Amino acid sequence: MDAGTISYHEAQTPADRAICERLAHEIDAALPEAENKVWHAHPVWFLDGNPIVGYSKLKGCVRLLFWSGQSFQTDGLAKEGKFKAAEAPYQSVEEIDVEKLQAWLAESRGIQWDYKNLVRRKGRLERLT
Repeated sequence: MDAGTISYHEAQTPADRAICERLAHEIDAALPEAENKVWHAHPVWFLDGNPIVGYSKLKGCVRLLFWSGQSFQTDGLAKEGKFKAAEAPYQSVEEIDVEKLQAWLAESRGIQWDYKNLVRRKGRLERLT
């Protein structure tokens, strides 16, 4: 795991740190080839330079974000923003449904929109897989 991600976890309250560490563990297990780094101040995992999944501390929760989550078949994610992202908020580590998380992570490998080239394409997303 990236040193920046570890530092991010260490800066959280004990409850939020538990959520972050559990999410990171599951993400690392499901996407071992993904590059992890802190991007825009939050831990994010990338496949071939494309952001796939990450999380951030918001007021009242830790938000798990899948950049292509609106295209997933597994339910439980809420639309986020104007592109294809979707999120799940967690207020405690007990709220994490590991089976559902693993399903989303499996889908994130096979369903990707090209965020890496979003600026070059002037805000137009194209599906990669």
